[in-house]
This record gives sequence, structure tokens and C-alpha cells, in this order.
Amino acid sequence: MRAIWTGAITFGLVNVPVKVYSATEDHDVPLHQVHDEDGGRIRYQRRCEIDGKVIPYEHIAKAYDDGERTVILTPEDLASLPAERSREIDVVEFVPNEQLDPLMFDRSYYLEPDSKSLKAYALLRKTLEDEERTAIVEFALRQKTRLAALRVRGNVLVLQTLLWHDEIREADFPALDQTPRISDRELQLSSALMESFAGDFEPEKFTDEYQVELRKLIDAKLEQGESVDTAATFGEEEEGKKGGGEVIDLMEALQRSVERSRSSKSGSGAGSGSGSKAASGSSSRSSRASTSSSSSSKAAAEKKPAAKSTSTRKAPAKKSAKKPA
Repeated sequence: MRAIWTGAITFGLVNVPVKVYSATEDHDVPLHQVHDEDGGRIRYQRRCEIDGKVIPYEHIAKAYDDGERTVILTPEDLASLPAERSREIDVVEFVPNEQLDPLMFDRSYYLEPDSKSLKAYALLRKTLEDEERTAIVEFALRQKTRLAALRVRGNVLVLQTLLWHDEIREADFPALDQTPRISDRELQLSSALMESFAGDFEPEKFTDEYQVELRKLIDAKLEQGESVDTAATFGEEEEGKKGGGEVIDLMEALQRSVERSRSSKSGSGAGSGSGSKAASGSSSRSSRASTSSSSSSKAAAEKKPAAKSTSTRKAPAKKSAKKPA
């Protein structure tokens, strides 16, 4: 990695020299624009609207237009601002970790110690960990004053720029002023469905399917040319996976979802072998689920008309709904 900025974290009389590196990168397949008839690259030119000439980058300045007047700001003007000249990451305050709203997070950067002695860096890192706090800092980067959160990730300090307060929009939706009635049964089924999807977040389990398919399409066209058969490349989509137009009520959707999730777990547990602990735990959970739902399913079956008694049995939630006091 290449450092994009160097400076120092300062709080009180403590000074921690650091190098700043971008913590993220874009994995999208790079594409450019071409003319569809001959494949020629589309180029954009910086052309002056007054004399019609193409202007080289070194002669391009920034300007502000208030509607009547235009003020031109040269690179020298912008570089002369006090904030731009500063190379300090100034700690403003230390706040509890839970007070930061993730909606404010913008870009992330790694901070590498830029000193022969790591003591100041390690001391700040250890203090933030022990106190469970995040440092709110201000610094200047690329002609902008930035607000950021300085926190610990593993053994490295991470700087996450924050959006300013006036950059966060208010969620003012009239529909949210209403409070729909939610029954105990609906809440119970929703909780059971959520529990069936519960797990620990592991980012490496997820892939960008669009980028994978795009790369696959590009490779196929490189090999086969324009006559590529997309159906053969990606396979036909199964009918069951296509979005359906069936409209069902919320209770039925919840109950079907819970049943489908339990059936899926039960099938995967049976196929994993009875000798493993994972299969044993899965079978145990399935047994408890089927035992707790046996009496409720009978009651549900009695309420159904006789003509529908042969339809797929719906499994109820794990717990029975509490009767209102």
C-alpha cells in the first residue's frame, strides 16, 4: 500500500506521527465507454465555452458563481488556507463507542506509526481499548476539513471520516406517523422466523454476484465472440426461483416462511450424518421444534375446511402466544 497522507495525531502535549493509507478498494470490473458501431473509445475534453479551445489541466481553476458574479479560486488560493496547511489530526474529544451512529461513517483509513518509537502509538491504542472510547478528531485532507472517528481495529488505529451533521437527511415520511396494530401471534411468528435466520456475521461468506457474473460474461465473450449464448453461460433460471405474483396475507407469509425454514434445517441435519455433533444438535433442535408445535398444528388443522385438509401442514411458532391479561 502507498501512504496518501502523513501527519500526526495530537491531544494535549502528546504527538503521535502517523502515515495514512486507504483501508478499502473497489473490486468492480473496470469498464469504459465506446461507440457501439465501431468500438471506438469515447473521450471527454475540457473545452472552454468562450474561446472553444481544449484547456490543459494545469490551466483549470475552480470558481464560485452566486448568480451575478463569479469568483475564481486558483490552486494557490486554496493551498493558502490555514486548514489545508495543517498536518495534524487534532483530537477534539473521546466519546463512548456506542454513541456513534453508523449512518455517519464515510471513508476508512489505516494509520501506521511513522516513528522509530511505537510507544506513543501503542499507548493511545491501549487507552482507547481499555476505556472503550472513540476519539473524535478533525483534520484537513484534499482541500477539505474532515470530521472523523479514531478507533481501534485489531492492532491498528483506524480513522473513519464522518459526514457532517447537516449532511444527514431527516427521515420525514408521513406513513411512519401511523402505528399499525401488531397481534401477539404475528409478533411470535416474526420472532420465530428471525430466530431461524440467526447467525454470526462472516463477511467472507458473501460475494458480489453481479461482478462474478459480469466477469463470467466477459470471459465468455473473449472466448466465443459476440455469438455468446447467455443461457448456456449462466444456465436457465429455475421456475421456482423466479419472482411470483401471488399475493398472500402477512400471517400466511410468516407461517409459510417459518415452515420452509424448519424443513430446510431438518433436511440438512438428516443429510449430515448421525455421528457428528453438528447433526446431533440439528436433530435435537428439530425434535424440540416438532414437539412444541404438534398440539398447535392439530388445532390449526381443525380450523381449516375439510377441502383443504390435504394441503401442506403449516408449522406454528416455537412458543404459544400469551393471552392478554
